[in-house]
Amino acid sequence: MVEGDARRSLNAAAPAPLRLVLEFLDWLSRLDGWLGAVCLASLTALMLAEVFVRAVSNFIPGVPSSIPVAWEWSSYLMAATFTFGAAMTLRAGGHIRVSLLLAHAPPALRRLLDIASAAVALVFMAFLAYAMIKFTYASYSRGQTSISSETPVWIPQAAVTFGMALLALQFLARVIQAVLGLPLEDTRMKAGALVE
Repeated sequence: MVEGDARRSLNAAAPAPLRLVLEFLDWLSRLDGWLGAVCLASLTALMLAEVFVRAVSNFIPGVPSSIPVAWEWSSYLMAATFTFGAAMTLRAGGHIRVSLLLAHAPPALRRLLDIASAAVALVFMAFLAYAMIKFTYASYSRGQTSISSETPVWIPQAAVTFGMALLALQFLARVIQAVLGLPLEDTRMKAGALVE
């Protein structure tokens, strides 16, 4: 593959304004994946710090036996990791799906099934993202904080909401790509593509 082909947009066949929107959504999906990676690295560092503090407290008196916010913040980071990684995973083709029917369907039926499944998923994720936006706003407007650390709960909720909204937008892009007959998955986003 020539370097120019590797950089070529998978959305190149789309009309110009739509191509820009699809490219922007692909960029957001990459950002989404990187944010998920940062959350996962932060989660790992927090858990390692918790283990280290616990081990040190066994030998040095006066060192606390745990980090008071470790379990609470790790749950926030885990939720953010899952939702932040979802849009990029969808675009890379990493979500679990049953392809038995698709593998044996003629191309026209396969395209209709892709459009229908992406549209159903879009409706579901749009509703979920909308509900999370309302939930996060309600927590913000009430000034709700967590009991153990006084963390404003709208902050981790906003991270989860952002990830869900990006997944809904990626499903919208998938519907558009399926209707236009564009590639639905970008294998360049897969983890193996980075090391190959």
